[in-house]
Amino acid sequence: MIISENYSLKQVNTFHIDASARYFTEVNSVDEIIETVSAKLFVNTPKLILGGGSNMLFTKDFDGIVIKNNLKGIELIREDNDYYYVKAAAGEVWHHLVIYCINHNYAGLENLSLIPGNVGASPMQNIGAYGVEIKDVFYELEALHIKEKTTHIFSNADCKFGYRESVFKHEFKNQFIITSVTFRLRKKPDFKTTYGAIEKELEIMGIKKMTIQAISMAVCNIRRSKLPNPDEIGNAGSFFKNPEVTAKNYQELKIKFPEIVGYNLENGNVKLAAGWLIEQCGWKGKRFDDAGVHQFQALVLVNYANATGIELLNLSEKIMLTVKSKFGVNLELEVNII
Repeated sequence: MIISENYSLKQVNTFHIDASARYFTEVNSVDEIIETVSAKLFVNTPKLILGGGSNMLFTKDFDGIVIKNNLKGIELIREDNDYYYVKAAAGEVWHHLVIYCINHNYAGLENLSLIPGNVGASPMQNIGAYGVEIKDVFYELEALHIKEKTTHIFSNADCKFGYRESVFKHEFKNQFIITSVTFRLRKKPDFKTTYGAIEKELEIMGIKKMTIQAISMAVCNIRRSKLPNPDEIGNAGSFFKNPEVTAKNYQELKIKFPEIVGYNLENGNVKLAAGWLIEQCGWKGKRFDDAGVHQFQALVLVNYANATGIELLNLSEKIMLTVKSKFGVNLELEVNII
């Protein structure tokens, strides 16, 4: 176990915020995780589990230990007549898992192509894109209880998935370290192409026969055309959640703003496109020193070079105030503020 002190986190968070951790270590096995959290020095020390660093904003230095989860491995653990069950270690890069499954014709993750981050964060956030969420393909996960040093298995129901929500963001926050996730993937694909611009992109690509490979390629093309590469411009993808309103509220907004974008939900409510709301308030492409709103996607805040986490957080608060003033809609942050 190698422990670094006063460690710069700039290269391990996709916003590239120049914050530091009092202590930092990388773990490559469950035994190393147990060794780290059991060390006397860290028993009462705040702990932050870091995967790909793609869904957090550091607004200050972290006065504790940052544990970077590097657990690796992907395997098919079983199959039945309809499904493959694929287990992936928490430290695997999410898109690498997606490509692995596509190459083996395991269907279900294709719409989630090119989402930044690691496997371990996927159930915590219930990540989703283009009509698919983790809860739709999730089977179970294994997680280590930090204090008890015991492994627990969580089913789909145990995780209490919601829109970008799970039990690990609330009831069990900071209590577990996810070590692996098992996905239930279809042998016969259930193509989801109606959300967003997938059908249009498939037409542009000249696709005649639908495959999970084609859908993945279409999603990658769309994401690359709209979203900045974190390696080039610091960002964490979507900074805000898409807000949910009642059908009545949506109809009232529709009268006042005929072009408003909304998607009907199973519970009868309507999900609004936060990016559209923000764009209508004039924020798209705005830049304030090195903190800004992306020129092609208003849902994404960016660090052009040396913005601080506080500057980006302040910008997000101003955006939320103007959206509330114009539309009467409350935006919520999707990123985790540290």
